[in-house]
Amino acid sequence: MGLEENVTRAAEKLHVSQPALSRQIKDLEEELGFALLERSAKSVALTDAGRVFLDEASEVLERLEQGISAAREAAEGEAGELHVGYAPSLTVRILPPTIRAFQAELPKVKVKLYDMSSEEMLAGLRERKLDFAFMLESKARKAQSLEFRAIREERIRLAVGLSHRWDQKEIVSLGALKKENLIGYSLEEYPEYGDLLRRVFEPARYRPKLSEEHESVSSLIASIEAGLGVSIVSESLGCVAGGRIRLLELDPVPDPLTVGVAWVGRVLDRREESFLSHAESAGLQL
Repeated sequence: MGLEENVTRAAEKLHVSQPALSRQIKDLEEELGFALLERSAKSVALTDAGRVFLDEASEVLERLEQGISAAREAAEGEAGELHVGYAPSLTVRILPPTIRAFQAELPKVKVKLYDMSSEEMLAGLRERKLDFAFMLESKARKAQSLEFRAIREERIRLAVGLSHRWDQKEIVSLGALKKENLIGYSLEEYPEYGDLLRRVFEPARYRPKLSEEHESVSSLIASIEAGLGVSIVSESLGCVAGGRIRLLELDPVPDPLTVGVAWVGRVLDRREESFLSHAESAGLQL
């Protein structure tokens, strides 16, 4: 009406009768308490208040349409956010191709990543702050109500500094580690690391003690690089370290770790199913 400045044309454009449109406008003016239109025998025109109201109402309606469109996309799994927890040492080769493929399919879905310990990821899943978490199968299976999908297996290696006397070796026996400073992840923050050490050293029939415990991957790598000790790690740590350390085979060879995606059991939407599918594909290509 405000754009047409003619009741008949406005009614035709809105597909309503002229009397009905006139009545609706008068009802609105009564509700607002001021006139929106200046009426004459031949035409109508917006009042100053009517022009302001038209501008503001148009912006509100446009924003409402955008909101409806965004909500519909989210409901159909084509927009929104995914919150994903991960440990760099386990996912450095999985996450990049997963996210690239996922964003190519669903570019309007924003993936938010959180570098966390396993305990933090479990808490994030329980509290519904995370949609997914990349973690070890052994950790996920111990938690109630979690689903798990295996992505890939990680071999266990021995990490040494480039100046270590073993830097030219390919294989080291477990027995040879008795005289080495063994360093690793914090057993409080990463209790599954203690389980790993017990499993790795079981054939050697002794329980190693850590001379240093680290809460982050970067500090562990720095200590290995500086020659402060050697460490039992997953092979992906070599990608994180970027050539600053060497990874050696262990004898006997430990069973690999199974890495995958955990989530609270529920019916997954399109976004979530797509993310899991791309994560599986990334694991198969490694």
